[in-house]
Order: sequence, then C-alpha cells, then structure tokens
Amino acid sequence: MKRRLSPMHSQQLPAAQIAYSSPINGSPSSSLSITQTINGSHSFIIKGYSLAKGMGIGKYIASECFTVGGFRWAVYFYPDGKNPEDNSLYVSVFVALASEGTDVRALFELKLVDQSGKGKDKVHSHFDRALESGPYTLKYRGSMWGYKRFFRRSLLETSDYLKDDCLKIKCTVGVVVSATDSFQLYSIQVPESDLGAYFGALLETLEDSDAVFDVSGEKVLAHKIVLAARSPVFQAQFFDVSEETNGEIVVTDLEPKVFKAMIHFIYKDTLVDEEEEEFTSSFGSSSSVAERLPAKLLAAADKYELERLRRLCESKLCKDISVSTVASTLALAERHHATELKAMCLKYAAENLADVMCSDAFEQMKDEFPFLQSEILKTVAELEQENGSTAKGTSVWAQLSGEKADFRVGEGLERTPSLTP
Repeated sequence: MKRRLSPMHSQQLPAAQIAYSSPINGSPSSSLSITQTINGSHSFIIKGYSLAKGMGIGKYIASECFTVGGFRWAVYFYPDGKNPEDNSLYVSVFVALASEGTDVRALFELKLVDQSGKGKDKVHSHFDRALESGPYTLKYRGSMWGYKRFFRRSLLETSDYLKDDCLKIKCTVGVVVSATDSFQLYSIQVPESDLGAYFGALLETLEDSDAVFDVSGEKVLAHKIVLAARSPVFQAQFFDVSEETNGEIVVTDLEPKVFKAMIHFIYKDTLVDEEEEEFTSSFGSSSSVAERLPAKLLAAADKYELERLRRLCESKLCKDISVSTVASTLALAERHHATELKAMCLKYAAENLADVMCSDAFEQMKDEFPFLQSEILKTVAELEQENGSTAKGTSVWAQLSGEKADFRVGEGLERTPSLTP
C-alpha cells in the first residue's frame, strides 16, 4: 500500500533500503524506498471508575475514535477484565482498528498516567525497543492489540493512577507505511573534477609565468602563486619579505627531470604517463634504490614539503622492497622522513632478518644510520610477541643461528645484539 508520508510524527525504522536499477537506455538511475511510522496519540479519560466496575467480564468502555495513518482507532477499557479465567482480578486495555483495513502494521504504546505528579507512569510500548518479529499486524476491522492483565485491580484502586475516581490512559499508535521515490527523471550527472586539467594547461602555456628556475643550467618556468599554494617552502621563498626572489632561482640539488616532474605534480596533482612508465620500468633495473626516479622525487617532496607526493613515492618504493633493497630503502626513508615506508621496511627486515643481514646494502645502512639496527630488533620483538614468539614461523634467534651475534647492553634494551653478519 503506497501512501504519502507525513513529515510530522514520523519515526524512521531500520527497514529503509535503496534499490538501484538500469533503464533501457543504459543511463544510471536509482530509487529510494523508505519505511517509517506515522505516529499519533489519543488521551482517554475514564471518570466514575467505581461505577463502571461490575459491568461484566468481556465488556468494555470505548474511547472516541481517532485517526492515525489514514486509519481509525479506538481504546477499549475492560473494568472487569477481558479474560474469564482471571475472575476480574485484572483490568484489561486494548487498542482496536476501528475502520476497514487489511494487514495493517503498527506499533503501539499504552500509558496509564500517574496522577500524583511523580511521573511514574505505567507504560507498555513497542517504541524505542528492538522488535524480534517486527511491528504488530492487525488483519481486519475489529482486530486488537493490548493486555488482558494490564493491571491488578486491587493494586490499581489503591494507587496514584486512580484519583477522584478517575483514570487517564494515553494511547500512541504508529502506522507503518512505505513509499518509493525515483530519481531517474530528475538526476543530474556531476562530472569528475577537472581542476588538474586547467592547471595543467596553465603549465603547458606558461602564460604570465613569473618564476624562473635554473636547474643545472636548464631553465624551468612556473607561476609563483601556484607553487606557493602547494608548498610552504615556496610560500616562504616567494612571499617572505626577507627573501630576494626577483631574479632566477638556482637549484643545485635536483636534476632537471626530477624538478620538472615535481612541478608537473604541483600543477596536476598526478604523475604524467612518462613518469609512470619510468617508475615501473626502473624497478627491474640494476641501478641502486637511491638512483631511481621514485627515490629522487621523494627527496624533492621532502625538501619542498609536498606530503601527497611523498606518499605517492613511498607507495611506489614499497612495492619494490626485497632482501637486496630493503636496507637501502630503509636508509632512504630515514633520510627523507618517509614514516610509512620506514615502517614497512622495518617489518620486512624483521621478518627476513638473517637474509637481510647478508645483503650488500646492510653494512652501508649501519654506517649511515647505526641506530636503525636497534629499531629493527625492536620490531622483531614486537612481531614475536604478536605471533606467539615467532616471526614468519621462525624465531629471530633461530634465524641468527650460525651467524655472529655480539650481545651488549644498549640504551633502552637489555641484551641488545649487534647485528654483524
């Protein structure tokens, strides 16, 4: 049954779902199905309770009908109870569907109001609690939901719920309804961001460029405002009043190709195809890690504080970690503050310690950064603790069997072995 959902008195249920479909023309579309409740309340005041007693088991006093969710409802109060087996020991309260309807699903709440002002109402509610089998279903007109043993009569008659021979019952009904909205006719496709393409075109034309770099004798033009927007180093260089940047800026620590690759990234936020090819092909070459383009561009990213470029280079270098390269890559990561890459190298070295110690680059790493040995050992200890005293199934001390392990006391470590292959 499809009904218009009122924005008032509605409660979202967990049954909401989104369905996607594809029309004949192939363009994407979507629809949204929302299942929720339309809530309404009714206060039923019963005066002359003592006079209503004795009217008979199964007989009730009915409230006026009230409408919620397009259906009419009524509250039935049974002074002598609804169930003959209870012998009038309890009063009964029910909510009845008072209009035509089939399989009407709803939530209910019956509240007997505490008239002392203490707020200790007696509440039976479907709301604000998990429903094991979902909302209650009323099959037809006259179907009811409620409690045969709503309250023991002897306790009710001596309680704060009965005052001046009057009872107050508040009933809340939440009718479950569903509706589906289609967005196919009203959807507007939003294109992907093309900001990089516009700045890339600016780099290609170099119109109004105002920065000239001398990189090993090669001139590179750019726009100060663009470079400053991406790099805090360029920001300080161009707009710090103490800096003189009117003439050419000489760059001596970066190759022209690396510097231009960095400039391209600054404008487009990506690596151009040629750079991607060199990134990939260089991995299989015999050149050292430090001589490869990812490593050189990592140095540039570190110098000019380009964090995203640093992460891109770290990701590229991480894919090339091996027994023969991990020590060099670890030293490179330490040199250029590549924390993510350093963590990956430490873990790889710890898991393959004996083989890494035999690599040619290990001694060079120890000479430049001797403290990295201790960091490797700390990582070994952490891995062994995580893996039940094993790293890749083999203890580090087992890996070092047959190898030289000169033990000495080191700062922050007891019995720190010096890794000497």
